[in-house]
Amino acid sequence: MDLDSVRLKSPRPASMLPAESSHPAFARRHCFDRTRLTPHALRLTPYASLISRLHQQRAQRSERGNEAHQGRPTSNTYITKMADDSFSLASRIKLNKGASMPRLHLGVYLMSASEASKAVTSALEAGYRAFDSAQMYRNERHVGNSILEYLKTHPEVRRQDIHYTSKLASNSDYERARKSIAKSVKECGLGYIDLFLLHSPYGGKQARLESWRAVEDAIEAGEVRIGGVSNFGTKHIDELLASNPRIKPAVNQIEVHPFNTRTALTEHCIKNDIVVEAYAPLARALRMEHPTIVELAKKYSCTSGQLLVRWSLQHGFVPLPKSVRKERIVGNVSIEHFKINEADMKKMDDLDEYLVTDWNPVDTD
Repeated sequence: MDLDSVRLKSPRPASMLPAESSHPAFARRHCFDRTRLTPHALRLTPYASLISRLHQQRAQRSERGNEAHQGRPTSNTYITKMADDSFSLASRIKLNKGASMPRLHLGVYLMSASEASKAVTSALEAGYRAFDSAQMYRNERHVGNSILEYLKTHPEVRRQDIHYTSKLASNSDYERARKSIAKSVKECGLGYIDLFLLHSPYGGKQARLESWRAVEDAIEAGEVRIGGVSNFGTKHIDELLASNPRIKPAVNQIEVHPFNTRTALTEHCIKNDIVVEAYAPLARALRMEHPTIVELAKKYSCTSGQLLVRWSLQHGFVPLPKSVRKERIVGNVSIEHFKINEADMKKMDDLDEYLVTDWNPVDTD
């Protein structure tokens, strides 16, 4: 059985389609005719365990496709050539209020406990210093344990050198959100969480604002260093900023890649001094064989994954490439040897087809 064979019992009414459904590519692809089962939906369906397994199967197929089609650089001479605007695992980006964080993070979405542990260890050994988990992922403890074990055996690396992210599973009243944040801090075992996000705008205005107040208080209590949001659309950002928060969100983590550029939303974030984190920066390996991607990867002597990560970085985003394989973990971020020129960046931007690879709450009420 394949994930695409599973359908919700009732179709989503037209009134619930996101504002981006007016995008020309939306009509061509009918992307919401395909079920996009989400972490939120998994908690609501009686077939949760089945759907979870099917999600895992899709992730594994995407991983194999990623590995099969990205290939290796064709010339070692390019490996040592530094691009004019170099990026590496040591690169950092400034956030509002003067804080900063690494430009490259490892995502652990849809990883089992053992997969997350191994992936984080491999990433730390490769030089990663930023990791993106969530309450929904159910691997906070395992990510934290892997970080702690690494710190024990590598005293030259300090806790403050690591950037750990987690997210609130669901927005609710202030007290529940506050307790949930404290639980995540305890679960990861790292003493504090560097970046804590509201995972989605679901729950309504009051729940969003009360949950954000809980994040603010967690920051003031020292449990969290930086606060942000995820999957927020422009109206959710405006709503939060209009509430005169004590602390402005520093980050909005959304799905962004050349096949779903979300230009209006990303520009709105930048205008409001909010850094865009790009999840699914490789489009879940669904477009690795696209002719333009193949052509440009060959031109720059890089893999398709490296090309997509580089595109994200050159747009000023913070990509979260995900893999459970050590060679992919290392390869996806080996992007110091090339720079995509302006014409080719435009060519990649023009690939936008509003490809949604997972959930898409950016237009929810």
